[in-house]
Amino acid sequence: MREHGHSQQEIETRLAAPPSRGYLRDVVYGAIDGSVTTFAIVAGVAGAGLSPFVIVALGIANVLADGFSMAAGNYSGTKAEADNARRLRRVEERHIASEPAGERRELRQILANMGLEGDILEQATDSIALKRESWIDLMMEREYGVSPSDPAPFRAALATFLAFLAAGLVPLLPFMLGVADAFRLSVAMTLATFFGIGAFKSRWSLSAWWRSGAETLAIGGTAAGIAYLVGSLFNAG
Repeated sequence: MREHGHSQQEIETRLAAPPSRGYLRDVVYGAIDGSVTTFAIVAGVAGAGLSPFVIVALGIANVLADGFSMAAGNYSGTKAEADNARRLRRVEERHIASEPAGERRELRQILANMGLEGDILEQATDSIALKRESWIDLMMEREYGVSPSDPAPFRAALATFLAFLAAGLVPLLPFMLGVADAFRLSVAMTLATFFGIGAFKSRWSLSAWWRSGAETLAIGGTAAGIAYLVGSLFNAG
């Protein structure tokens, strides 16, 4: 399947759009952690032989509190990245204004490292130096390793929280609905969720869907097994 078109119009339209950071990492991170931590609580409490009411109460508290905590942490981390990018951009703006010759030499060296040489190198240096924003974007990416895309901290946090909430509620559903043999059903649903998350993220990797699903299933299953084992040590029955 073709990822994108290569007609002149398609190329111009695609490259004219502002660069986007994307929220795949935030969604996958939130979903996996939501499933693992909530099921760890379910497994631990069930292993201790406590009532379904306690499982639901602790599970919901975890989904809301831990989900918010993760979202807040992601917001702070993403905002720190954005603040640092703005700081570095200001640095480059000052340097271009106060030391244009030195910054131009840096630009020329960056282009040379990219494979340009001779007259092409000089022409490219002159051309980019005339476009201040393009010049700064290139310096940001090549000198500092900072993407020109502007991260959105609130959207990143919201993506993490919603993914955590959606995946974190899965282990609790059998207990909330009061179905028979709720723990076994919770185990099955949670393991399926682990596998589904892994299979989903394989769309953005080179791994086969089943391999990515199995990897996430192994990670989540291990965490759940540890929690259940620890909880069972406190089973008064």
